[in-house]
Parts: sequence; C-alpha cells; structure tokens
Amino acid sequence: MQKKGGFRAIVLRVLLTLLLMAAAAGVTYLSFGTSRTIRRLRRENTALLTQYNILSHRLDDALDVMSDIQQRDDNLYRVLLMADPVSEHVRSASYASTNRYEALESLDDAALVVNVTQKMDLLTRQLYIQSESFNQVVGFFKNHEDMLAHLPAIQPISNNDLKHTASGYGSRIDPVYGTVRFHYGMDFTCDIGTPVFATADGRIASTGWEQGYGMTVEIDHGYGYRTRYCHLSAYRSRPGQTVKRGDLIALSGSTGKSTGPHVHYEVVQRGQKVNPVNFYFMDLDAEHYEQIVNLADNHGRMLD
Repeated sequence: MQKKGGFRAIVLRVLLTLLLMAAAAGVTYLSFGTSRTIRRLRRENTALLTQYNILSHRLDDALDVMSDIQQRDDNLYRVLLMADPVSEHVRSASYASTNRYEALESLDDAALVVNVTQKMDLLTRQLYIQSESFNQVVGFFKNHEDMLAHLPAIQPISNNDLKHTASGYGSRIDPVYGTVRFHYGMDFTCDIGTPVFATADGRIASTGWEQGYGMTVEIDHGYGYRTRYCHLSAYRSRPGQTVKRGDLIALSGSTGKSTGPHVHYEVVQRGQKVNPVNFYFMDLDAEHYEQIVNLADNHGRMLD
C-alpha cells in the first residue's frame, strides 16, 4: 500500500508540473502575442497619423488653389461682366459651429482628425459654391455676347510665343531718367512696321501725336472700355472708323519718348488704367497665360 501511495504522489507531482509548465507556456505565448499585436497596432497608428498629416498638407494646397480661383472669379470674370462678386459670407461658410464633429472628439489624436475633416468639408463646400458661380458666369457670357465682342481680349501684336513681352503694369525703372515710376501699360518689343491689331470691336476714337507716347491710336469699345496703342510708325485706321477684334489699325515704331522699337499698350476701364495682362483670355491657353503674367510681373525693363 505504501508503494501504491508513493506512486500516486509521484504521478500527481508530474501532472502538476506539466500543468504548471503548460500554464507558463500559455502565459508566455499570450504575452508574446499581445506584445506583437501592440507593436503592430502602434506601427499602423503611426502610419495612419503620417497619412493624416500628408492629407492635411495636400488639403492646404488645394484650398490655396481654390482661393486663387475665387480671386480670379471675383476680380476678373465678374468685373469684366459687371457682375457682383460672390459674398464673403457665402464663400467662407463652414460647419464649425455645428456638432458635426462631436463623434470624432473621442478618438485618439482627435485634434488632427477633426482638423483634416473640417478642411475636407470646407473644400467640398467651396467646390460646390465655385461650380455654381461658374454656372452663373457662363450664363452672363451667353447674355453678353455683344459686350464680349467689345471686350479687349487679345494681345495687340502677334506674340503667341511670348518672346515680345518686355515690361508689364506696375512700378518700373524709367529707361531715360533712371527713376522709379508707375508704368500704366504693357510694352511689346518688335521690329518697326510690325502689324498692330485692335484687341476688341469698337470705334477709332482718335489717331495723333501725344506727348511722350508719340503716334497713338485710341479705340472706344463701349461698355466703359478704351484701349491705347502708342509709339507707332504709321496709321492704318482713321478716327470714326468701326473696327473688329483683330483688324489692322497701325504699324509699330519708336516715336515719342522711346528707347527702342515697341508697342506700348494700355487698357482703360471706366476712366481708370488697369492691368492689360488680365485681358488676354481669348489669346492664350492657361499655361501661356500664367507665363505672361510672370513675365509681366518680373520684367522691369521699360522702353518708354
């Protein structure tokens, strides 16, 4: 009986040892597995945060582009069509004052998640508003076909490669006196005798000599617009003559206060000289338009 009792004790100790070993192995396995899961979740969380930050920067860039489009819509297209700009209240409306983002505030990194979501909502809303605005602009264009024909919309000389762009609208160094003064037009370099074209339909208001500008043609386009073409060498139009966009009106030269052959071109809107670079939308595609804007802004060499 003693032998049998001792054997049972040994068996129980072995079983207990095996159970303890199995439990330890299970705990070790679970601990290792949990750590591995935690590490994987941390990596995924870091990657997700990185993606959120990248998305945030891209949304900032998209909102900057949208702002540029809005500025051009309000300050160019709608001005040209004599339409009121879209109100700032409509453009800047957002969901910030609503409880739209309450569900996100309990998340980890809630500030970042909410900020990105707000930017996405703002961009989506602004895209919708801008789309509606462009639909209105298209409607204005359809109702203003005659006005569009009389709107300066091309360059005064052939300049599709933009190589003749010399100086734009703004403060420039006077080529004769060396002082800073405001240049109220755009200068286009060209050989003497280069054809100069009417930039819109209209009536020749005057041809003649102007102090500093030399031989000059001025066109009245109606709708509050006039254009002036200066430093010419010859006239190919006469006062009172009706012209169409693209008609030959003069030849380029270097008359008046001029340091070389060129055409000085001005756009006058309701009595105010405005930047001519805003009026080439029928002459240039988007890429070339951007190039001429940069050229006009960065070229400081006036010729008159």
